[in-house]
Amino acid sequence: MIGYLNGQLTFKSPTTIYVDVNGVGYHVNISLHTFQKIEHLEKAKIFIHHHITESDQSLFGFFDEQERSIFKHLISVSGVGPSTARVATSYMEPSALKQAIVQGNVQMVSKIKGIGPKTAQRIILDLKDKLFKEMDGDVVVFDQKDASIKEEALSALSSLGFQKSKISKTVDMIIAENDQELTVESLIKSVLRQLS
Repeated sequence: MIGYLNGQLTFKSPTTIYVDVNGVGYHVNISLHTFQKIEHLEKAKIFIHHHITESDQSLFGFFDEQERSIFKHLISVSGVGPSTARVATSYMEPSALKQAIVQGNVQMVSKIKGIGPKTAQRIILDLKDKLFKEMDGDVVVFDQKDASIKEEALSALSSLGFQKSKISKTVDMIIAENDQELTVESLIKSVLRQLS
């Protein structure tokens, strides 16, 4: 099994990269979260999950171990395949997704494309205790002004079809002008109002 690939990034898109390792090009599926981390890099170490089925073999790549971990947890849940897990890590930061599951936030998890309320409940039921133990009992509380809120909003907006480069300034402006505590949802709504 491949643990990670460390090489030149010869092709990059929001969903796929080619990693050249000693002249061999590996086709790797990635999330928007990982793409944002490697977008301007020429070389990177990409953590790998080698997904094998009866009819196919695919490589899924992650910028950090945390994202790979949550991905592997998600695909262990009945009814959640690698494509849905990749959408989930594109829609939310891995730490925010982990927090939503640990807190039993069915509404937030079910907003992810391909995951309805029933599947969200199954994910929470299967993973809540496992992820809680991984967090050493600490539930992450985000500073509403910190960069994670911005990144989560940009990931969600990107998956809605907006170009990150075009909406990033709008997101920054709304964060700077807002005196009240922002949530990812309220930030996205504000951006959509600005762009409409």
